[in-house]
Amino acid sequence: MEVKRNINPQEICNKIREGNIGALSKAITLCESNNDSDKEISSQILANLKPKNKNTIRIGITGVPGAGKSTFIEAFGNFLSNLGIKIAVLTIDPSSRATKGSILGDKTRMETLSTKNNVFIRPSPASNFKGGVGKNTPESIFLCESAGYEIILVETVGVGQNEISVSDMVDFFLLLKITGSGDELQGIKRGIIEMSDLIVINKCDGNNIEESIKAKNEFKLALQLFPIKSSNWKPKVVTCSSIKKEGLENIWDCINEYVSLTKKNNYFFESRINQNKTNLLNIINESLRISFFNKKSVDINLDKLFKEIEQQKITVFEASQKILSQI
Repeated sequence: MEVKRNINPQEICNKIREGNIGALSKAITLCESNNDSDKEISSQILANLKPKNKNTIRIGITGVPGAGKSTFIEAFGNFLSNLGIKIAVLTIDPSSRATKGSILGDKTRMETLSTKNNVFIRPSPASNFKGGVGKNTPESIFLCESAGYEIILVETVGVGQNEISVSDMVDFFLLLKITGSGDELQGIKRGIIEMSDLIVINKCDGNNIEESIKAKNEFKLALQLFPIKSSNWKPKVVTCSSIKKEGLENIWDCINEYVSLTKKNNYFFESRINQNKTNLLNIINESLRISFFNKKSVDINLDKLFKEIEQQKITVFEASQKILSQI
């Protein structure tokens, strides 16, 4: 039995516009909920909000586990915060396939960044949604922009070559790499690197400086083999030390250079329109899926069908026809 919350959507909207962090967190929680009444409330909230600032920048940050994503985001986030920029950090925890729960739970990895008044940090479970992001990440981005945040940093689960959905949600795609991870050659192949606007060789400090510079040069050569991007932006490769807080200003300069170029040639705005189109289709597909499985007139006994498949009485295709024929 679903529990209905006593929530006033208009009141939540007003508080979000005022930059109230509690209201923003509550709205994101409602979006992530599978409760029908929560979904209804979150839909009303989303429909009555608009981003405060049209000059926001959505930055996706990805990389293999161990690349130092959290350390980098804390260092880069502090750098942006010190410039007086309001930033929101949406971190994605991997989810357990066994328990469906978040493996890492609430993160306490960004201790100094989380104390800043102009910073909002929100961890969300990936819930096994492909692309290294949460299924409600676009809604979270929209809500943060409605609350007045100017830079949205989306940290993904360490993603693979085929899981690049995050690139459909952000304006700028940053790939974090480290030397000695064994994936240098894999990284040169087409895939996630092709989506990257900036490759950052992290942990360029101590005894790793020489190897980092070598990796930087190798990636620069590799990028020359790729065709010119439709944005007309030539992806760059830079080094960075998150611990020593070195190279952060150079990264920020690259992002600003990209935004300036793509706004001049209109690619930035076209990309935002495409993000909205993709999000619309995803919302429709998810709504249809939920509606279909909740439809009382549809008799879906998955356990029975799974058993028949297991016993090889029917094929997957026969099972799917039994369900879909009821539409």
